[in-house]
Amino acid sequence: MSEWPILSAIVFLPLIGALFILAIRGEDEIALRNIRWTALFTTVFTLILALILWSGFDPAAPGFQFEEKYAWFGLMSYHMGVDGLGLPFVLLTAFLMPGVIIASWHVNRRVKEYMIAFLVLETLMLGVFVSLDLVLFYIFFEGGLIPMFLIIGVWGGPRRIYATFKFFLYTLAGSVLMLIAMIAIYVHTGTTDIAEILAKPSTIPASLQYWLWLAFFASFAVKMPMWPVHTWLPDAHVEAPTAGSVVLAAILLKMGGYGFLRFSLPMFPVASEFFAPLVFVLSVIAIVYTSLVALVQEDIKKLIAYSSVAHMGYVTMGIFAMNKQGLDGAMFQMISHGLVSGALFLCVGVIYDRMHTREIAAYGGLVNRMPMYAFIFMLFTMANVGLPGTTGFIGEFLSLTGAYLANTWVALFATTGVILSAAYALWLYRNVVFGPLEKEKLKSITDMTWREAAVLLPLALLTVWFGVQPGIVTEMFNSSVNALLTQVQAGLDAAAAVQQAAVQ
Repeated sequence: MSEWPILSAIVFLPLIGALFILAIRGEDEIALRNIRWTALFTTVFTLILALILWSGFDPAAPGFQFEEKYAWFGLMSYHMGVDGLGLPFVLLTAFLMPGVIIASWHVNRRVKEYMIAFLVLETLMLGVFVSLDLVLFYIFFEGGLIPMFLIIGVWGGPRRIYATFKFFLYTLAGSVLMLIAMIAIYVHTGTTDIAEILAKPSTIPASLQYWLWLAFFASFAVKMPMWPVHTWLPDAHVEAPTAGSVVLAAILLKMGGYGFLRFSLPMFPVASEFFAPLVFVLSVIAIVYTSLVALVQEDIKKLIAYSSVAHMGYVTMGIFAMNKQGLDGAMFQMISHGLVSGALFLCVGVIYDRMHTREIAAYGGLVNRMPMYAFIFMLFTMANVGLPGTTGFIGEFLSLTGAYLANTWVALFATTGVILSAAYALWLYRNVVFGPLEKEKLKSITDMTWREAAVLLPLALLTVWFGVQPGIVTEMFNSSVNALLTQVQAGLDAAAAVQQAAVQ
């Protein structure tokens, strides 16, 4: 147990900030300024606490640290803790949210409700990565649907209602099955405590693991999203405001991958091994098919959204390779994608705020008027392609290596996605940034402001820094990944022993 509840402080500080904003009265300029600064200070203080958490975290210890556990309603417990699998996502969430608030500084409609929605969403996202009780995890996991539903539905584009209901129904449908699976786990283990369940996974019969795995898969596959349940994502991205797209791509999608690592592999190792070929097929289809779809997009946001589906294919492929290289690659790819995709959507927001269109054909020759923007956009485009020296290369290379060790054909087909990602990303960059400056409306466009640069430059620095020094990231989850692999192998050995004893 930690001496002071730092995890609870990190998780609920944004909620406290939301309550302060709720207490601010008035809609004049002074009130709006106080609302914006309160939201920014809240997210900055949350980041500071997350950095303190990181400084006190022992990367050599594979178990949960900074645990807080209290009895709660008898059936469940308020149990929080963080390990190497959860800490990177806590840091990613805390790091991105101040930039999200700054990027939303120009919002002038229902500013109070807007900032409250993002702060509540931050609390719910952080809670997912530190929850160590099934019920608590489910509350945070599902609770995030509500503020994101409102963010897209209230501040989104013209087709926002369609996009929000599609997003809500897709994710809710999968999560209902996960809830049923959690009830089954409680019946068979007698506890909802995740740490206790992970300590004795053999209590879940191998025959039941298949059904439980499918139930969890239904929820996590939609959340990532995997092909063919990915269709809600492009619509949600196109209609969401810029900040909503950043959070959706950078953090919410990672909950699916985190769920596979926290639940599917360690709790259902037999089923994970059995269904791995299915995941490989779906991952390869996602990588190749959605990359081809991205090539024919006319909307910048839609292109980047399909790109996200393809990159998440590398994540699922690496996870279910079930080897060291694959899991390291999946973890790194999720962190990298969080930085790069979030930055790409912010780049889209920069020119959308000026031109109020996301049509690729409406741009061209921006390098002549926006040299700083062209440079920053190029850096993130190269990272999205997987250029060596950026974070994108590390994650893709490790994931493909893990897939090669598991199945050569999977790695071969998945590698074509690297070529296709270069095709659509460079095509987008060429059409938006290069070429003659012919359109009249673009001739007066201005370069990035200090506020926009303040949001994008930290992301650019981390994209290069982690690409050159990946050990900073991998050190956080190395011990936990090793422990996960050991646990999966122990579960497979125990199931094999039971099967052998039954035969004899």
